[in-house]
Amino acid sequence: MLQQTQAAAVVPYYNRWLRRFPTIRSLARATESDVLHAWQGLGYYTRARNLHRCANLIVENFTGIFPSDPSKLKSLPGIGRYTANAIAVFAFDQPLPLVEANTGRVLARFFNIHDPIDSCYGRRKLWEASSKLVLKERARDFQNAMMDLGSLICTVRNPRCPVCPVRKFCRAREPGSLPRKRKRAAIVPLTESHRLCVTGDALLLEQSRQRWHGMWILPPLKLDCFKQSNSRRRPIHTSVFPFTNHRVTLRVYRQRAHHVDPRVQRWFRKEELNAIPIPSPHRRAINALFSSQPATGLHRKRSLE
Repeated sequence: MLQQTQAAAVVPYYNRWLRRFPTIRSLARATESDVLHAWQGLGYYTRARNLHRCANLIVENFTGIFPSDPSKLKSLPGIGRYTANAIAVFAFDQPLPLVEANTGRVLARFFNIHDPIDSCYGRRKLWEASSKLVLKERARDFQNAMMDLGSLICTVRNPRCPVCPVRKFCRAREPGSLPRKRKRAAIVPLTESHRLCVTGDALLLEQSRQRWHGMWILPPLKLDCFKQSNSRRRPIHTSVFPFTNHRVTLRVYRQRAHHVDPRVQRWFRKEELNAIPIPSPHRRAINALFSSQPATGLHRKRSLE
């Protein structure tokens, strides 16, 4: 959960997750829909799917016991070098190198590494540097200290060098100029159009096969057909959200459900929505639209137009 998400945001999700899936076997028994529903709000849903797959493989291949060997850990889906080493260090106190955002910044400054740390060569130098500092004992405490040093003292902006406990060993002449990264890719704007189809007290949703695979979203709108007969209509909801290197504008139009594909589409009553996985941008749109409807608006016998 801490990958690509701030710790403060993770804590309530982590606690709810453990209450819902207290063991590896309970996670393995869950459906993917249950797993995605428990994860919704954290984003990057591939992480949740990989956790689910990991639980199943651990039950199948390791009799339900979490492996401590980093090579076995890396055989599990979604676990690379950093995650495998982090698990081995913090769960099993093994003396292994670690490179993440905070430790990477400390290492780049401590060893005066000028290569972009997001390049293959730069990452390799960081791992080599981390390997030089690994302690054989109290590895967990050491790596925790490295992370704390990066988050509290060797900060991204205005590093607190005068109070740094390893200042006299640091090789960086200008710590604030490190680490260096390659130029970020330009943010690409995208517009995605979806439709709100309501009949009686039910809402039509579609199970995504793409970005939010397995989650329920407002049905995509076929713009070519829409423009021919609805060129003057405006969206009833517009919002913007970031996604990787994109800035997505979500537009929702009210429309009749002329055809429902039972393979991927289903009607849900309003009270059922909290029990299914819906990506945050679509859930916010649904909540906003429902709250703006008149009290009787969701109970009409005919479809809303």
